[in-house]
Amino acid sequence: MKLRLTVHEARSGRESFRVVRPARPPAHAELLDDSWYLNAYLDREAALLMAGLWTLAASSPRTLVHLPLRTAGGRTPGDRALDLVLLHHSLRFPPAHWKRLRARLGPGRPRTVDLRPPEPREDPDGAYPRHADDRDRFHQHIHAETLFLTGSAPLFRRNAGLFRDVALRGPAHPRTAARHGHYCREVDCGVRFRGLHVQYADPDGVSPAAG
Repeated sequence: MKLRLTVHEARSGRESFRVVRPARPPAHAELLDDSWYLNAYLDREAALLMAGLWTLAASSPRTLVHLPLRTAGGRTPGDRALDLVLLHHSLRFPPAHWKRLRARLGPGRPRTVDLRPPEPREDPDGAYPRHADDRDRFHQHIHAETLFLTGSAPLFRRNAGLFRDVALRGPAHPRTAARHGHYCREVDCGVRFRGLHVQYADPDGVSPAAG
């Protein structure tokens, strides 16, 4: 899996941070906050890109992985469009500093990375075995029109396969499916935060499918 990226370096206070973005943001993708849910609508290309970016976040703990989505796709009336930032918890980057850091990023420099593609997640509903005291969950914050998902490397790696599953199985999923009428998975963020509902969307329209 090859990812064409743009790498940026900028300072926030006394610290310097590396921010990585796709060289070309996806044409058909949305991340929407409708107050009750966080909803991502992705076509095949966007879902594969997400799988790559989540794999990258798992292997790059000193990097903020930024996916600009507010200008992609078609806007769904009444919902707030968000960008996405993935970061390792050890980075300890305050989301409140993001707007200032983002303004200082500049054009960046191109880079191509070759990543091993994640295996599609076979587990139903994105679940995986847990213990009652398992604290390995995503933490989320919304600041400056951006959703921040902070987690561990294993957590990013596990969920990268979820996006590849959407890319591989979503296009062939029958619209008349009894359960949903669309193909979707969920990134579980535990009981403290809202889950991220990830839905396959045809490239000719990223708004939610009827179902």
